[in-house]
Amino acid sequence: MTHGSHYHRRVGSMSANSSPSRVFKLKKLPGHMGSENVTVQNLEVVRVDAERNLLLIKGAIPGAKGSLVVVRETVK
Repeated sequence: MTHGSHYHRRVGSMSANSSPSRVFKLKKLPGHMGSENVTVQNLEVVRVDAERNLLLIKGAIPGAKGSLVVVRETVK
């Protein structure tokens, strides 16, 4: 965290006084956060219910409720 900042992902004090009149290279700045893909392997498909369009999977599935999940065969 920089001086003058009370937020972890926001800019606080950017640079020194008016003498450099610029922001130095490699200054830590906030960037894009979230929306990454997470892969979980070797989960067991317990049952397939074609009538109700359901897959029963044993184990934890990452993501929020109602989010899209891609199911495919394990690579390893």
